[in-house]
Amino acid sequence: MKIAIVGYGNMGKTYAGSFIHSRFIKADDIFVFSRTIPSEKETFGIPVGNFHTAINIRISEADIVILAVKPQDFNAISLPLKDFISETQIVLSVMAGVKIETIEKQLQCSKIVRSMPNIATQIGMGMTVFSASATIDRKELFIVQNLINTTGKSVYVEDEKLIDAATAVSGSGPAYVFYFMNSMIEAARKLGFSHSEAELLVNQTFVGAINLQNGSSLSNQEWITKVASKGGTTEKALEVFNSNATENVIRNAVMAANDRALELGS
Repeated sequence: MKIAIVGYGNMGKTYAGSFIHSRFIKADDIFVFSRTIPSEKETFGIPVGNFHTAINIRISEADIVILAVKPQDFNAISLPLKDFISETQIVLSVMAGVKIETIEKQLQCSKIVRSMPNIATQIGMGMTVFSASATIDRKELFIVQNLINTTGKSVYVEDEKLIDAATAVSGSGPAYVFYFMNSMIEAARKLGFSHSEAELLVNQTFVGAINLQNGSSLSNQEWITKVASKGGTTEKALEVFNSNATENVIRNAVMAANDRALELGS
């Protein structure tokens, strides 16, 4: 199987590196189309001759074409790209906000997968939600999902509208986690810990909590109950969260992100 990657920013490099390191795709079978030729350490062993600074006929050799350009650049690259895309090729898009219908219309193709990965794909622990056009069959969908899973985990959704919802939850989600972690670090510093000590306390607390949750069948609420003993310190902290309607604040923040995703995609 041959892969063409159009755009070689963070996501383009992430996919190239993940495909090769997982041995899912050979370096010789990846073609990259980017404005500039990357440094040797960013090629992951892909031959220099497989890097191109302009869209050309080599696109037509690929079984899957990955669109990893910025959404605002899609109009410009779609003009030369459509001349080399065929009906048998699968187009996998990681462009935020660009609908399947738009890609289909501008590239004159029908086999399209639209995905929303998050930043943790860069370390192989990403979360990607993806949807596909009706012409993608189960075998093709399975192949694409295997490719995506080299960067972490994935969820397929039939309703493309859920891609925008995924943007608000898992796409933007790491920033919410960092925000909460940063608030805890600042609180720890006010209590007397140094910055490095506060970071270690908070970082390891998050790592431990996630692993506890992943390694058990208990729900988040059940874990909260286990940690928060009656009349204890955790219960007091939870009272502050509840009195300030923190759950509603988080929910409203996610909804606001979803609204913005819908605006950007309209």
